[in-house]
Amino acid sequence: MLLPFLGWLTGALFFFYAWVLRVSPSVMVEELMRDFSVGGAAIGNLSALYFYGYAGMQIPVGLMIDRFGPRRLLAVSALVCGASCLLAAWSPTLEGVALGRFLIGASAAFSLVGAFAVAGQWFPPTQFALLGGLAMAAGMAGGVLGQAPVRLLVEANGWRPTVAMTAIGGVVIALMAIAFVRDKTRGSGGLGSVLGGLATVARNPQTWLISLAGLGANGTLLGFGGLWGVPFMGAAHGLEPAKAAFVTSLLIAGWGCGAPFFGWLSGFMGRRRAPFLIGYAITIPSFLTLVYGPPLPTEAVAALTFLAGFGGAAQIVCFATVREVNPPALAGTAIGIVNALVTGTGAIYQPLIGWLLDRAWSGTLVGGARIYTAADYRVAFGVLVCGLLFGLVCALLMRETRCRPLVA
Repeated sequence: MLLPFLGWLTGALFFFYAWVLRVSPSVMVEELMRDFSVGGAAIGNLSALYFYGYAGMQIPVGLMIDRFGPRRLLAVSALVCGASCLLAAWSPTLEGVALGRFLIGASAAFSLVGAFAVAGQWFPPTQFALLGGLAMAAGMAGGVLGQAPVRLLVEANGWRPTVAMTAIGGVVIALMAIAFVRDKTRGSGGLGSVLGGLATVARNPQTWLISLAGLGANGTLLGFGGLWGVPFMGAAHGLEPAKAAFVTSLLIAGWGCGAPFFGWLSGFMGRRRAPFLIGYAITIPSFLTLVYGPPLPTEAVAALTFLAGFGGAAQIVCFATVREVNPPALAGTAIGIVNALVTGTGAIYQPLIGWLLDRAWSGTLVGGARIYTAADYRVAFGVLVCGLLFGLVCALLMRETRCRPLVA
């Protein structure tokens, strides 16, 4: 089982790399606003272009992996991802950087679905949620690396050389995919067969309930942890940028710890819905206290940030559940739909929060960068709270599969 494990590890490391790239703009906000003379909405849209590419490609990625297998797709997409980093780093205009961000997201879309595909093809169903959780944990580790450590690189070298350095990761992962990933099964048929499978998954109401439940839980990760948490920590808690990046990265660290835990818990309990609800019960009060609670010591802020991420990681059960309520041959398509909506939260929340901040902005500039108050952030983060409550309702309506396929 060594080769299957290394194949799964390749997909997990690609997801790690994707997360480094996903969150890195959060530690370059001031530099980007200053270099391109733009405000929060523009930076929110720039960061969100990753999610437009990533979420927009999820359904095509699922269809392609079901049809062609993960090996070649992982190798090619990793190379494209690395090349797109160079485009973003070397482009003199904001439009060029934006194109690079979009292509990074589109190519990184193959990462997590590829890891899931290898796990589904080569490992027993009872291990799927745990392997999915471990792959998610790898991504969260990338998210942690993409904040405080990347911030130190930005301070030492500037944002452009830092982004250019990340291209190396794409080459390494492509070589690993060629060496270790193998296709155990591939689909057959032409476009009509592929689209018919998509229609089958899309007609299942549970596919959408599961996706929306995951979307709600993911908002704190991508809307807060992925971009706006770092400047909020400075405005609300007086933390300097490197420390703010570290504390915010604890949300991602909590997610990384929670994903394998909830994956294991789901298998141990033989349930999917209950672990998800437990996660929501942890995330909602933690996030509300973090954002709207009274002033707290830095240690307490760090603990709440970690707990908000830990509970949100329960959305990992979405991927196992959606496989069990759809035909096994369409697992990639089903996971692609869920991942499209789950990661689409970044495309929705990041620019929306930036737009709300611009509406509340008092006009204060420091070194050419807009300064938003803690009150401005609290108003803007109301959309994340609404998302959490909506996702909780959808989680309550999810069908319990008892960790068994319900469709032959």
